[in-house]
Amino acid sequence: MRIAYLCNRYPAVSHSFVRREIAGVEAAGHPVDRYTVRAPGTLLDEDDRAEAGRTTAILAAGTIRLMGALLAAAVRSPRRTASAAWLALRGAGWSPAALVRSMAYLGEAAWLVRRFRAHPVDHLHAHFGTNPATVARLARRLGGPPYSFTAHGPDEFDRPEALDLKGKVADSRLTIAISSFGRSQLMRWSDPTDWTKLAVVRCGVDARFLGETPIPAPSAPRFVAVARLNAQKGLPLLIEAAALLKARGREFRLDIAGDGELRGALDRRIAEAELTGSVRMLGPVDGAGVRRLIEEARVFVLPSFAEGLPVVLMESLALGRPVIASAIAGTPELIDAGCGWLIPPGSAEAVADAMEAAIDASDETIAVMGREGRRRVAERHNSSRNARTLVDLITRQLAC
Repeated sequence: MRIAYLCNRYPAVSHSFVRREIAGVEAAGHPVDRYTVRAPGTLLDEDDRAEAGRTTAILAAGTIRLMGALLAAAVRSPRRTASAAWLALRGAGWSPAALVRSMAYLGEAAWLVRRFRAHPVDHLHAHFGTNPATVARLARRLGGPPYSFTAHGPDEFDRPEALDLKGKVADSRLTIAISSFGRSQLMRWSDPTDWTKLAVVRCGVDARFLGETPIPAPSAPRFVAVARLNAQKGLPLLIEAAALLKARGREFRLDIAGDGELRGALDRRIAEAELTGSVRMLGPVDGAGVRRLIEEARVFVLPSFAEGLPVVLMESLALGRPVIASAIAGTPELIDAGCGWLIPPGSAEAVADAMEAAIDASDETIAVMGREGRRRVAERHNSSRNARTLVDLITRQLAC
């Protein structure tokens, strides 16, 4: 079975789980063609740069070729093209921006179908139920291969009606959630007759994290957070918690790695709270750098407001580091008192209390938590094993 993968922007620093999943699918004996709507930006990781060389960017074809593919589709199959156009436009509204966006998705789908005629695939799998799933659905309507998609959250569940999540599930052969919580949200927004299409395939880590004995956690009170610097991740709350910890007279260091629209605001808040000696903003870091930061830390912390199930939590646990995380979405399916501190979302006091508990915990307690977290990740989040599960699900659906 030859499978095409489609993402909005791939590879990307935050999408290492897709790269690992593709590697697992190929290791199971199924060739994968990689497609991205947009070309990737600056790539820090060597593996991502290599993956970019194997990935075809749809928008790189240019507007003329995309619209030419759509015109050719209309000539070849007017009925299919009219059906796809109606699907693309019916939920767009009448704003010029929405209409242009819908026509762009239609052109991307037409180009992709033309590409599949030259490079046939048996199945198309999209990551994220946003525009990649939209393009996959339109491609199917234009005569392309059956499709499935993985819904990660929180974006799909924030705008289920605007994204027509119900319709995407209905037209798919298979819809994947990354957690049981995610599957419940897909059930909420789909027809019960389509629930048999819904399955859980968890994101995972590979042998680079699971194949080596972890380095023992340091005794020093060092914390790390790795995240996009956006509103979902709750990082202003983490700065507030750090200020509370300092006011309690506790010594600690907190490293925050990542980039995003909140960078300036976070820098200012750190300076205002006089935390520059305790909190460092490191900017974007490659995969090796992330691993090094986790290994140098005693505990990983991420007080998110909205999530699917962060892969960086799996990476931290796989490296033997307990985790402080918000009790939201799929996170409680992995984190509890056995491997970290699950905290109520939105409480700086709870974050500070958990950080203080991590400082006061014995090295043996931290080590026991780390071992339990690593065991859970090995059991539930092995990327190779989970990729084989995905392939088996697709194979069964195609046989129906």
